[in-house]
Amino acid sequence: MGEILGLGVTHYPGLSAAPGGTAGFFVKQALQNPALPEKLRTPAGWPEAMRKEWSDDEGTAAVEVHRQALIKNLREARKALDEFKPDFVLVWGDDQYENFKEDVIPPYCVLAYDSVEIHPWSGESPTFGNNAWNEPKDKAFTVKGHREAAKYLARGLLEAGIDTAYSYQPLHKPLGHAFINTVLFLDWDRKGFPYPLLPFAVNCYGSRVISWRGFNGDPNAEKDPPSPSPRRCFEMGAATARILADSPWRVALIASSSWSHAFLTSKNYFLYPDIEADKVLLKALKEGDYEVWKNRPLSAIEDSGQQELLNWFPLMGAMSALNRRVDKAEWVESWVNNSPKCFAYFNP
Repeated sequence: MGEILGLGVTHYPGLSAAPGGTAGFFVKQALQNPALPEKLRTPAGWPEAMRKEWSDDEGTAAVEVHRQALIKNLREARKALDEFKPDFVLVWGDDQYENFKEDVIPPYCVLAYDSVEIHPWSGESPTFGNNAWNEPKDKAFTVKGHREAAKYLARGLLEAGIDTAYSYQPLHKPLGHAFINTVLFLDWDRKGFPYPLLPFAVNCYGSRVISWRGFNGDPNAEKDPPSPSPRRCFEMGAATARILADSPWRVALIASSSWSHAFLTSKNYFLYPDIEADKVLLKALKEGDYEVWKNRPLSAIEDSGQQELLNWFPLMGAMSALNRRVDKAEWVESWVNNSPKCFAYFNP
């Protein structure tokens, strides 16, 4: 019988920047929005917590505090991985118009790769100037896959009535940044990442995945069909846990994303995230109230800029199926760094 570790992490692109590289970036970008109400164009009109974080240095100190908190938690997540010694790690991550484009947008897809080579600093992934490790632009990493386990999982999901796409080779890009950054961040100290990766892509962006072209979308563009619902992602995760619990492997199931995103939260004029909505799900996470997660409507997810949390719904479904409650949840709040982050640990 398989053993399972559950983790929640972030793949926040800004963390890949050199120290200070994103100070004020997201807020200044939002302030260029011509639709922004006049009262929000200066800190006087912002929520108090946001004003405090912005301070008198335009978020420069806050970005370093935020950065150090993320690094600390990523090191703890890596420690948990190393102590568990998984045969492979499954990562639920979004594909933001990277590998999947106009030719096909699956609701979710098991990537059954043998291995891929990635060049994270060559322009394949969003970056903010120099990277945090001062690695050269031509630096290459080989990420091992686990095709056998991926095929086993895809077969099991289909047999369980979860209609799942699978792929043996990339289309437009070796891996989306959600997967690249998860590997890079869990190897923050560059001691190597020895665990085969099973990427499980989720169409988190749904109605905006093509019209937004990934990162710089037009909020007034015609919408695409929706993403899979939170409930369906939850059910997919539950089925994944049952299948892998009956496998011969030790598996780490990892949800990778930040929580509500300012640049997706239209009701806040894309200036700051919906932290109030995040805290509803955070409370349910800490209390083991999986019904709150399972019953969250997609409309609420989109209204709160929580699209990427669709990567967390499978983890919640998986832990619910295994009758697990979170052992530790670390919350890293930020109003000026695009999104708050959460780290969760579900021990075997």
